[in-house]
Amino acid sequence: MDKLLTAERPAPLCPDLAPQAELAVLTRVLYRLGYRDHTFGHISYKQPDGTFLVTPFELEWDEVTPDDIMRMDADGNTLEGQWTITPAIVLHTELHKARPDIAVAAHNHPPYGTIYTAAGRIPPAYDQTSAMAASDDIVLFNDYVGNVSAVDAARANVAAVGDKNLALLANHGVLVLGRSIGDAYFRCSTLEWRCRLAWRVEALGGGKPMPDEQQKIFVEFLRGIGPVPPNVWEAAVRRELRKDPDAFAGWF
Repeated sequence: MDKLLTAERPAPLCPDLAPQAELAVLTRVLYRLGYRDHTFGHISYKQPDGTFLVTPFELEWDEVTPDDIMRMDADGNTLEGQWTITPAIVLHTELHKARPDIAVAAHNHPPYGTIYTAAGRIPPAYDQTSAMAASDDIVLFNDYVGNVSAVDAARANVAAVGDKNLALLANHGVLVLGRSIGDAYFRCSTLEWRCRLAWRVEALGGGKPMPDEQQKIFVEFLRGIGPVPPNVWEAAVRRELRKDPDAFAGWF
């Protein structure tokens, strides 16, 4: 870690984290991006053995450490951990059953994304960072179905998401899916960026959205690079480890 934080090169972009530490870093990074509606958000992270690491129900995302991470089975039963798992985990269990390609599912109520869930529309992409939350990967579920701890409500949300990875849930919040922790982070951050910039442009009186063809060219270029642009997740990891190294001691 010392070498990582010095000017010496070559060095790894970030240390190898245990999965619990990866999830704890993700919660903290997203909290700083606005994913912080008290304790109402939840994230699941599929593991190679078929179990899932999940965020604890009692804690806000900026205070989660690797030691706080829970483990559950595919049906939401607690296997490990000192806290409890949110009743809304049904949304995740149903989602992972329907989408085995997904490793991470994150749900919260970030301010700008939630503005557009209240407006009942997908915001335009006004710049290239907004276009990274690709228009063809966003879905609007325009029916509020209430508490997703009910199986029928959870399944309705999952069906609405289909094969997309970014969902605006009407009058509720956002659901973001990723094939890795880094992928989930990047999608969460760019979706909220897109919503925030669109709100500001519209508050200014309107603007010129990025043309659809330009968006497609840019998105195809990104997809050719990979699901996450180089160095993005690693930079987020380094920042969190610098902020609170004691919380992650022994987890990398």
